[in-house]
Amino acid sequence: MIEQLLDPTIIVSFLSLSALEIVLGIDNVVFLSLVVSRLPPEQRKRARQIGLGLALGMRIVMLFMITWIIGLTAPVISAFGYDLSWRDLILLAGGLFLLAKGVHEIHRGIEGHGEEITAGSAAAAGFTSIIIQIVLIDLVFSIDSIITAIGMTDIVGVMIAAVMVAIAVMYFASEVVSRFIERHPTTKMLALNFLLLIGVALIADGLHFHIPRGYIYFAMAFAALVEVFNVVSQRRRHKTNLEE
Repeated sequence: MIEQLLDPTIIVSFLSLSALEIVLGIDNVVFLSLVVSRLPPEQRKRARQIGLGLALGMRIVMLFMITWIIGLTAPVISAFGYDLSWRDLILLAGGLFLLAKGVHEIHRGIEGHGEEITAGSAAAAGFTSIIIQIVLIDLVFSIDSIITAIGMTDIVGVMIAAVMVAIAVMYFASEVVSRFIERHPTTKMLALNFLLLIGVALIADGLHFHIPRGYIYFAMAFAALVEVFNVVSQRRRHKTNLEE
C-alpha cells in the first residue's frame, strides 16, 4: 500500500489533477464569493462550510458513479441540428442560470435596490436558498471537472484526494475573495461580469463550441489586475487627501 502511494506515476497524477481541479474551481470561487456576500457577515462562513461540504460529498459520490458519469456524454436528444447529451443540457442550464443571476445582480447594483446587506435583504435572499444555489452550480462545474479527472487517471482514490484538495483551496480562496469584494464594492461589478463570461462559456460548451479556458482566465486575470491598480490608486489618493 505504502509503495503504491510512493509510486512516482501516482504522485504525478495526483499533483497534476489537483492543479487542474484548482484551476477549474476558479469559476466556482467567483460564484461562491458573490452569492455568499448576500448574507449577513455572521452567516457567510457557515454558508461556505455547508455549501462546499455538500459539494464535496456530491463529487465523491459522483466519482463512485463513473460509469453513469461517462454515460452523460451520450446524445439523448437532437435539436436545431445539435445532438445534445445530459452533460450538454446541464451545461446549458448552468450557463443560462449564471447569465440570469449576473444580469439580476448587476441590475440591483446599478438601480441601487438592495445593495446594502440588511436584515431584510438577508431574509429575502434566504440562507437555504444560498446553500441550494451553491450546490446546484457546483453540480454544473463538477460534471466537466470529474470527466476531466476520469481522463487523467483511473484510480478513484487519487481522484477523491485531488477533489478534496481543490474544495479546500476553494473554501479558503472564496473567503479571501469575499472579504476583498466587501472592502472594495466596485470589484463586485467586475466579478459579476466574470459571471456573465463564465455563463457564456458554459452555454458555448453545451452547444459544442469549446472556448479554451486559457483565454477566459487570461481575460479575467487582466481585468482583475487593472482593478487592483485602480484600488491602489484610490488608496493613494485617499491617503494624500488625509495628509493635506
